[in-house]
Amino acid sequence: MATPQFEHLNLSKPLIKALEERGFTSLTPIQEKAYPVIMSGRDAVGIAQTGTGKTIAYLLPILRQLTYSEQRHPRVVIVVPTRELVVQVVEEINKLAAYMSIRVLGVYGASNINTQKQKVYDGIDILVATPGRLIDLTLSRTLQLSAVKKLVIDEVDEMLNLGFRAQLMQILERLPPRRQNLLFSATLSEDVETMINKFFNAPEYIELLTRGTPLEKIIQQAYEVPNFYTKINLLKWLLTKDKALKKTLLFVKNKNIADLIEKELSEFSDEFGVIHSNKSQPHRFDMVKRFGEESLRMLIATDVIARGLDFKNVSHVINFDLPAEPGTYIHRIGRTGRAEKAGTALSFSTEKEAAYRTTIELLMGKEIETLELPEEVEISEELIPDEVPVPRDKNLKKAKRIATPTGAFHEKKAKNSKVQLGGKRRQERLRRALEKSRSKRGN
Repeated sequence: MATPQFEHLNLSKPLIKALEERGFTSLTPIQEKAYPVIMSGRDAVGIAQTGTGKTIAYLLPILRQLTYSEQRHPRVVIVVPTRELVVQVVEEINKLAAYMSIRVLGVYGASNINTQKQKVYDGIDILVATPGRLIDLTLSRTLQLSAVKKLVIDEVDEMLNLGFRAQLMQILERLPPRRQNLLFSATLSEDVETMINKFFNAPEYIELLTRGTPLEKIIQQAYEVPNFYTKINLLKWLLTKDKALKKTLLFVKNKNIADLIEKELSEFSDEFGVIHSNKSQPHRFDMVKRFGEESLRMLIATDVIARGLDFKNVSHVINFDLPAEPGTYIHRIGRTGRAEKAGTALSFSTEKEAAYRTTIELLMGKEIETLELPEEVEISEELIPDEVPVPRDKNLKKAKRIATPTGAFHEKKAKNSKVQLGGKRRQERLRRALEKSRSKRGN
């Protein structure tokens, strides 16, 4: 079957020209399947892995249908979980609409709301926003949602994970009932399906890949290591010896681990950057920009911050910590192996993380290859606080368990039928009482 081309779609000349200038010719599966559904006006739910072109999948039909207007209030609202993703989506719109008269604005927290109010008041066609700032603007009465015709919720599962459920519900309830709802995500949880059932109108599901199925072009390998500092030693060895690590995303479980890695890799400070929620907004934007331009060899990030960001030509993904949620692992490794290129995903797995690895392998239906730890890598005995075993205080007494009646009687199993005699003093009293009883019966 021939690869579908953009020119086969009913695109406007300005859109075709913008795509040609960017070198786009082929459609990804999600783009091919989503375009006619969105153009028809139906609600749609698109489920596809990271790196499959979900953003362009919903932007192309939206821009194709968006006509010139001078009205002030937005007709399209796109809701995303992070400020980095706001910036990325706005940039994508500006590139695709380079030859169109489209007014687009991105808004997010930790930035001047008065400036954003003025831009909203001046008039916009498309608003890209994080949930919190969108609610702030509506409460100020500067932003009116009465003219919204299309709502896009991007990376919805991550929004729910970040605690934006209440804000999302407020947004959905404030929008006019006659609108087109579009939802795009890498996974589809029960919470998301509940929201779809309540607010969407008979949506068409566009699910291209079975959940948990990795991109086949990604080589998956793992090192078994005992602790944090051995992971650091292995990472230093890789940065020194493996020249193939040209553009690497390193994922960590939290910002404290990210900061600790940054401290331990001081000799490589010119080669990597760190982003997480405690970093300043200018710093985060600068790190994303430098990594995208390949002036940084490695970017250390938490899942929350990196979610939805689209980086080109990522050679490696390293899981410094294996995630407890297997879907997160799939999302992480999907950052490499894009655009028909091969990629490598390396995982550093401790004994405590072995269960996570097993769950991931069961979800994928394949094993992750285990690599031998290089002899040059020192096995550290130093532990970070999270790894230090908690000693049991022998002086602490166990809390007494109070039996709660269940309302039903069951015979005890044989192993549970023994009488609980208690401590030594009580046992001695019971022994004497039994002997006294026997002597009386003997008499």
